[in-house]
Amino acid sequence: MTETVRGQSWSQRILSEVALRWGARLGIAWIGLLTLLAVFAPLLANSHPLLVQDADGWHSPMLVHLGPADTTLLGIFFLALLLVLLPGRRLSRFLAWLGGAVAVGILSWTLVSPPSLVVYEQYREAEAAGEYQRVIRAPIPYSAKDYLRDYADTGLESPRASEARMHWFGTDENGADVLSRMIHATRIALSIGFIATGIALAIGVVLGGLMGYFSGIIDIIGMRLVEIFEAIPTLFLLLTFVAFFGRSLYLMMLIIGLTSWSGYARYVRAEFLRLRQQDFVQGAIASGLPLPSILFRHMLPNGMAPILVAASFGVASAILAEATLSFLGLGLVDDPSWGQMLNQAVQSSTFNWWMAAFPGGAIFLTVFAYNLIGEALRDAVDPHVQSGKAKIPAKGTV
Repeated sequence: MTETVRGQSWSQRILSEVALRWGARLGIAWIGLLTLLAVFAPLLANSHPLLVQDADGWHSPMLVHLGPADTTLLGIFFLALLLVLLPGRRLSRFLAWLGGAVAVGILSWTLVSPPSLVVYEQYREAEAAGEYQRVIRAPIPYSAKDYLRDYADTGLESPRASEARMHWFGTDENGADVLSRMIHATRIALSIGFIATGIALAIGVVLGGLMGYFSGIIDIIGMRLVEIFEAIPTLFLLLTFVAFFGRSLYLMMLIIGLTSWSGYARYVRAEFLRLRQQDFVQGAIASGLPLPSILFRHMLPNGMAPILVAASFGVASAILAEATLSFLGLGLVDDPSWGQMLNQAVQSSTFNWWMAAFPGGAIFLTVFAYNLIGEALRDAVDPHVQSGKAKIPAKGTV
């Protein structure tokens, strides 16, 4: 099982090894579920009906109110599905997907302009007045920012107390549906994890590669820079920037990424120090290949193993940092966040268990899923683990 199948690439072998572990399968399934919830959040939880039929015929209020982020995520998702089905090399398909994702993002943020004034209750009132012949709503007919102003006081209703209006996870202190906010909050959790880790990876790979390849004075200066950034406490730096520049998701991503690259730089430096004496690297240097080609085409693919493992744990750490900041009341103001909802569990005089159980459970499961994937990746790329497995004879063999 641990021997590489002939014709199977390194990445295919690692993926097959990871897929054999039940913990990694559960983690990937949970992250996949969160990804689907993040992409299709407007279709799953929305106060605007998916379709209505009135005197003018059928139309979709949901499509009218889609924002640039909604169309970008949907476009990137369906573009990824299309490229998976098309033949071709993986690298070519990835580059095509990356270019298409950038184009979709630019077009969405340029052309898509939803109404600036949003009145969530207008469709409920029109339906109650009999203006619609037929209404098709989302499975959860409440938006994340719909505070149900057309009802009475709906703040902090437990799931059992709100069964009449189908608030399966209850409501928060403002009257918004908790399940809807949790679904839309998956976007915050996944985006801050991937983007912050991507920033840290980009910086760490470049600086670590330069330190490992050149060594000498560049390595000395680089390691002093790594030690400086490792001494910076990320949480306190986030608190400082929030106090001076306000609450911004993009600022959180940037700060977490800029303070998390040092670990990746250490891993890449160690791998490049080992690889630079290998024959294939010396051959590339003797052939006169440019430095970027030597570093990122020949050396980096052979030193990716520890970086992948560290990246999975880095995503979990970024999600925890955002949740911690939101729990302290210094996260995003109006956009839904798991940490922000967890904070509401202890704000009133009574303990609101549903505000603690559901967001807290989501944070725990997400961080745990990334840790499971990281553990499986570490075992799959660790040669000592693989050699230990190879020494154990299979049952029934001599």
